[in-house]
Amino acid sequence: MAGQTSTASRGYDIIGDIHGCAHTLERLLQQMGYRKQNGIYQHPRRQAIFIGDIIDRGPRIREALHLVRDMVEHGAARIVMGNHEYNALGYCTRARPGSGKQFLREHNPRHDRLIKETLEQFDAYPHEWNDFLEWFYTIPLFIEEEHFRVVHACWDQDLIDKFRQNQGGACIDEDFLHASAAIESFAGQVMDTLLRGTDLRLPPGVKITGRDGYVREFFRTKFWADNPQTYADVVFQPDPLPPEVASMSLREDERKQLITYPLDAPPVFVGHYWMDGEPAPLKSNVACIDYSAVKYGKLVAYRLDDEKALSRDKFVWVEVDRPEQPDYPTSEDSVAR
Repeated sequence: MAGQTSTASRGYDIIGDIHGCAHTLERLLQQMGYRKQNGIYQHPRRQAIFIGDIIDRGPRIREALHLVRDMVEHGAARIVMGNHEYNALGYCTRARPGSGKQFLREHNPRHDRLIKETLEQFDAYPHEWNDFLEWFYTIPLFIEEEHFRVVHACWDQDLIDKFRQNQGGACIDEDFLHASAAIESFAGQVMDTLLRGTDLRLPPGVKITGRDGYVREFFRTKFWADNPQTYADVVFQPDPLPPEVASMSLREDERKQLITYPLDAPPVFVGHYWMDGEPAPLKSNVACIDYSAVKYGKLVAYRLDDEKALSRDKFVWVEVDRPEQPDYPTSEDSVAR
């Protein structure tokens, strides 16, 4: 492509949530023309961008972290923070005296379960795990270039602008991490919105039980809905709302809580949301690239060039099939598509 070596027209491959699926990631990189040079995956004309959530759940978390960090440190890739990296920092950071807590993220059964595989796989490598925790602080919450944007769950322009003014960049520090433990604080709102998305409270007395068994009184919402009228117009999560709730009209105060993403804004890429089916844009300038790889879905990438309108045919992926051998429950069998 003419001018491909210029910064504006360099190709980017934006890769969805990995969750320890290191072998599947290698297959996807190889499918896209990345080759190992001196032990690091690189492409002569393109750069990978990871959407976060490298850790937790999967069979090869340590290997995935090494692969990704090596690529980032050698300029072959960039990365934004996922909620699981943020959770790990909170889980492993002691709270300050007088806070009434031992750790910033409580060590309760649910949180223990979410980070279990990560801690087990680093059990024999404690110094490595501490190094990765320090590295997480260097991972930006968002990437904003002239012709595209990347964030783990939600692009909230107001929060991002205020964060950049306060922090002088796109990364958090330990003081911000401590402040974010209070969800109602500015720091708490930044981390919850950008890394987990926006939500609305369900009507009084209504609760939904997710596939993970967790009972919720809130549901995740789109940050790009145009003129929504009902709950069904804004819900964006794997677990559907009860039909009688989905059809309810949004109240005016609820509409005011929603944020939007203008059609004339640069394309934005998110992960986080456990999509399924055939990868496609959510809107001409919004794409989710998390297709549940660790749950035997797809590990997906979007191959971005200079386009302003996203296209279905720019998605590539590797199918992750269930292991054929029941004796090896942590195997990854992946098939390129």
